[in-house]
Amino acid sequence: MSRIHEALKRAEQERSAGQGGQPDLPVSASTAVAGDPMAAPPSAVIEHAPVMQAAMPAMGTPFTFDTLLARCSQMNWTPDLKTMLFFNSEEQGFGTEEFRTLRSRLYQMRERQPLKKILVTSSLPKEGKSFVAANLAQVMVRQHGRRALLIDGDLRGARLHSALGTSATPGLAEYLMGEADEFSIIQRGPMENLFFIPSGRAISNPAELVANGRLKFLMNRVESLFDWIVLDSPPAVPVSDASLLANYCDGVLMVVRSNATPFDIARKARQEFRDTHLVGVVLNGIDSDSASYTRYYYGAYGKPDGRGEPQR
Repeated sequence: MSRIHEALKRAEQERSAGQGGQPDLPVSASTAVAGDPMAAPPSAVIEHAPVMQAAMPAMGTPFTFDTLLARCSQMNWTPDLKTMLFFNSEEQGFGTEEFRTLRSRLYQMRERQPLKKILVTSSLPKEGKSFVAANLAQVMVRQHGRRALLIDGDLRGARLHSALGTSATPGLAEYLMGEADEFSIIQRGPMENLFFIPSGRAISNPAELVANGRLKFLMNRVESLFDWIVLDSPPAVPVSDASLLANYCDGVLMVVRSNATPFDIARKARQEFRDTHLVGVVLNGIDSDSASYTRYYYGAYGKPDGRGEPQR
């Protein structure tokens, strides 16, 4: 008889004697070994099992594209045609070719590295980041069969819902607070395969919400359904949100405004992101008379009067 079996038998006899001769149910040697300080009685295992299950996130309804089409909100967007360039019927409108060039460069980068989730930010407010994010998402779906999700992650000064002419709620804020699911915050409008998550209602603690883990879960849920996800973030220098949001993305596009963004501020914003994050810079608001292509910058135009896009 093995030493383990003898120890178990002796422990059983002692417990039986202490309880008036009624033996306990036999304990498997694989569950507990006499003298093992890590062993736990079966009752302790049963008691803790529900707690462990409750800690696991619930997936809910399977997230497929057909389910998304059936459950997301179909909205009648009324976009600002001066700034939402690809809602205009004019195929070669002012500034559209620059966004096609930007799209091509991103596809070229995708051949060398994983690149689907793009964060668009700027150094300071009013440099045109929301203008760039919205039109980048639009130009992506102009290619047949491509799907894009545009997310307004600027929980401090959202502008995208106004530019697209739609409701801001429910949106990302409600999702991060656990008040809405994925299906209820995603909108689709008149442009085929373009989907939108607005910012949601105004909140007082955006940085804490961004860091609570739900955004990562959301991005993992929706990633397989789209060819591109474009996330508009707050400016990088005044607040910490952009660097937090960048952790959930594959690359960062930084928007700087021609003859407006101070060099030292742009450099400071650049330092907020790791080398592997920054994939390019968009030079916005170029005067139409002096616009030219350079080796390192993409030209993104705003208004046909040459003054550029004033929005964030």
